[in-house]
Amino acid sequence: MQETERKYAEEIRRAYADKSESETKLEKLRKLDSAVRRPAEIFAYAFGILGALVLGVGMCFAMEVITGMMPLGIAVGVVGIAMVTANYFIYRAILKSRRHKYAKEILDLADGLLHS
Repeated sequence: MQETERKYAEEIRRAYADKSESETKLEKLRKLDSAVRRPAEIFAYAFGILGALVLGVGMCFAMEVITGMMPLGIAVGVVGIAMVTANYFIYRAILKSRRHKYAKEILDLADGLLHS
């Protein structure tokens, strides 16, 4: 069998091979790290956007762009500021919780990679 034919056959075999069988320890480690970070990041983006929108609506009310409701605008703006400020701390808490949940598995995989 020629070299180019062998490479072509190997490429096709890899395309049809079961991915779970060929998954390396490093790929598993990357997936676990992503599983730890992704929920915290999704929450942080969504809650941050919501907080910014609430703050913006409050600013519109306070500057009397929408209607003459300055006191309501100040209250809504303060709620938006609180949401944006709390976002970081909630993100850190979610991340810490998920790191604690997956720590043993990630450390075992990392140690296996480092000591092999």
